Amino acid sequence: MAPLFSRSTRKNLAERMVTLIGKPGCHLCDDAQAVIEKVCAETGASWEKKDITEDPELHHKYWEQIPVVLVDGAQHDFWRVDPQRLRKALGA
Repeated sequence: MAPLFSRSTRKNLAERMVTLIGKPGCHLCDDAQAVIEKVCAETGASWEKKDITEDPELHHKYWEQIPVVLVDGAQHDFWRVDPQRLRKALGA
């Protein structure tokens, strides 16, 4: 029997989801998207983009922080995305 502490609930990289919350015409959002696309291509993680101009709840919550990056639904970063920090958050 394996020890209790060896159990892991970590997700496989292919099951990880990175969400970019931004808006059209935002140069920081474009920069963040380029980093996310590269890191997700390298790691096999999935990513999606959400537009705060189309979602009042996201607009209210994140307007002053865009771009905002979520990893598996939890806020990871805002304004600038560090590729090494994102890889680490994904477990790569």
